[in-house]
Amino acid sequence: MSTPTIFFLGATGYLGSEFLILLNRDFPQYHVVALVRSSSLSRVPRLKEIYPNLSVVEGSLDDDAVIQEQVAKADIIINSASSDHLPSVKSTLAGLEKGSASKPGKPPLYIHVSGCGIISDDARGEPVENVKEWSDIGLDLKDCPSTNTHLESDIPIVEAGTRKENPVRTIILYPGQIYGVGRGVQRNTLWLRIFFDMTKKLGYMGTWGPGANSMNNVHVIDVASALLLLFKSALEGKAEEGKDGIYFCGSMQPKISYHDWTEKMGDYLFNKGILKQGGTRPMPAEVVEPLGHYGWSLLGGNQFAKPQRLARLGWEPTETAKLSLMDSFPDAIEALLEDLN
Repeated sequence: MSTPTIFFLGATGYLGSEFLILLNRDFPQYHVVALVRSSSLSRVPRLKEIYPNLSVVEGSLDDDAVIQEQVAKADIIINSASSDHLPSVKSTLAGLEKGSASKPGKPPLYIHVSGCGIISDDARGEPVENVKEWSDIGLDLKDCPSTNTHLESDIPIVEAGTRKENPVRTIILYPGQIYGVGRGVQRNTLWLRIFFDMTKKLGYMGTWGPGANSMNNVHVIDVASALLLLFKSALEGKAEEGKDGIYFCGSMQPKISYHDWTEKMGDYLFNKGILKQGGTRPMPAEVVEPLGHYGWSLLGGNQFAKPQRLARLGWEPTETAKLSLMDSFPDAIEALLEDLN
């Protein structure tokens, strides 16, 4: 029996390349086909150091024909690329349907990485009493606030995972605020890079509104471990899938408000002479409003999630327990500055 092939979207990214380190440790026999855009081809040698049993298909998330073709041929599809890129999700789902139709009785497995933005409230950075804490057990995505991020992509994935004709096995992982210096190709999380770019232009660190909002946080190695656990559990037939294949991923340690962590980051950058002012303050309208509801939902809302399904499988955020979000900033910022230089 031949070893299944994995088609991977997001392999050169922060989480994707961290996952490949663990996959190479436990499942080096699996052949990975990675979608890599032309501007990232320089990362391929490092990617093959991390996971030697890998080949590359050049293309972007907008290359519908390329994605459909590769998805239809693969046995397992993993997507840790942009969780809000609907065209690539549509291409993936179309390819999955073709692949399922061509291999009756062997439905392909699709593991998609989304985010806890699906449960964000409309706090707009203001203090909120009794923030709702969501469980992934019994969660129907259609019960989440309908204008929240990720849902436009995630709901069709769950629907594909519940159909009878040309069936697909679907699992969606929902990490909280991912942090820590990665060991893979991309060493820093996207939100840190976004905040760094914004604050360099402003001269100070800032928040969406007062920054009283918070969310579960989790170290990148713990998220990669969760992804590997879901991969392994699915292979063994132990993972819940389809409408039950919804997995929150975050620590249950005390949550840190956006005000508090941006204040620490602002002080660090000020002491290094990168910012003109230390601390943090609300960002002006000309910075936050262009991102509209998307920005307010992701960066101004509360996202409290209980990772109960992962706990059932034995997952624990061990790296998060060793290094907190607040303690991670010096190394993360230094790594970011090194990469920029």
